[in-house]
Amino acid sequence: MSTSASLVASPVASSAVTSALAAVTTVPAAASAVAVAHFAGRLAFETDVSDVAADLAAGSPGVVVVDSRSRESWDQGHIQGAVHLPTAEIAARATALVPEGVTVVTYCWGPGCNGATRAALEFAKLGYPVKEMLGGFEYWAREGFPVETASGVTRHPVDALTAPVSGIACAC
Repeated sequence: MSTSASLVASPVASSAVTSALAAVTTVPAAASAVAVAHFAGRLAFETDVSDVAADLAAGSPGVVVVDSRSRESWDQGHIQGAVHLPTAEIAARATALVPEGVTVVTYCWGPGCNGATRAALEFAKLGYPVKEMLGGFEYWAREGFPVETASGVTRHPVDALTAPVSGIACAC
């Protein structure tokens, strides 16, 4: 008997399977067209650290990465090549530091911080195309990408919970 068949055969297991499925399907999934609009919209507003790292490594034109954290946070470590522009200063200083027409990628500390969202909103108000980098500086460092400080550039070991450690790409 297969594992799935044995689960269904047992009333306890069957109840557990039904409960587990109900948690996901209590609210039905959106219609396909609605799902397409939602997920395409998310990709229009968000990017991830791997995609940002790939663009920076390739020297892709038209992308400027902005660190919206404080000076102390910037000094602790930042993405090499990023522009330091704290959120409170974006309205006054963005046009002097960020060329018109580029896509701005904002980041802050990490997924528990909405600083990158606030910074992205400020850039959007100024008319810049903008995306928020999911995971922020935390995931940048945890995935082993270059971190710059006054002492130079370093890389942290890759965290196996955030990225493949075998040298392969996740290919997502």
